[in-house]
Amino acid sequence: MRCALPMAVVAVLLCAGCAVTGEGAGQAKPKAGSSGPAPDAAVRAAVARTGTTTARLRERIEITGGTETYTLTVAGGFDFARHRGTLAVDFPGGGVPHSDETFADGKVYVKGATGVADGMWGMMRLDRAEAHYALRAPVNDPEHVLTQISALRRVSVEGVETVQGVRAVHYRGMLDHRTLTLRMAGAVRSKLDQARDILGYDLPVFADAWVDGRGRLVQTRTTLNLAGGRVQVTTALSRLGAPVSVKQPQPEETVLVSSMSGVLNG
Repeated sequence: MRCALPMAVVAVLLCAGCAVTGEGAGQAKPKAGSSGPAPDAAVRAAVARTGTTTARLRERIEITGGTETYTLTVAGGFDFARHRGTLAVDFPGGGVPHSDETFADGKVYVKGATGVADGMWGMMRLDRAEAHYALRAPVNDPEHVLTQISALRRVSVEGVETVQGVRAVHYRGMLDHRTLTLRMAGAVRSKLDQARDILGYDLPVFADAWVDGRGRLVQTRTTLNLAGGRVQVTTALSRLGAPVSVKQPQPEETVLVSSMSGVLNG
């Protein structure tokens, strides 16, 4: 069954019962990799190595419904080894067009969070944050992206390409349902569960990773195609190893919240 996606729903792409479209509808058969480390092992090794360093991040979230595409961007610096970083989230034309995020000491601070006074930072434990949209990381947590990429299945080598100004090996695989719904809010997960049950197989989520000559990620991409629309999230990593400065909000600037949602927060 096909279902139209109103603009309010396009941002989630949680249309249980929609037909899948594009390559493979769950039956993709990535090409076998060449000699050398197994492709899935190479991707896991790249994730592990990237997880010990820092990077500048530029994420582009494209949400397409019908003939319209909405774009969000997430940009900043992150120290994966110390689990610290700062991000700016922008959605031009959105009801809330901008928010700032700081990750430090196991917490996430968000300025511009729904229900939080202007100038104040909403604060919560990062491990309690949840995703509310398909292919979105909880509060845009960059480490969530690495976790998903490390779980790629049926990985193939697609070739060598120039990405972020460097030569990189392009790997492609798929995310299974468990990885797609990792850290996802229960109500959203149940809709994706229903969609999978109707289809009879996992939703076709393709994921790509580009690994430089030093075995580090320089770009990732996840894509979900449905009959009524598409979500694609591309994350570019640059200046790997460069220092990342994090200014943690002062206690008097913060207010404890139990959850964070909304398009900007994932």
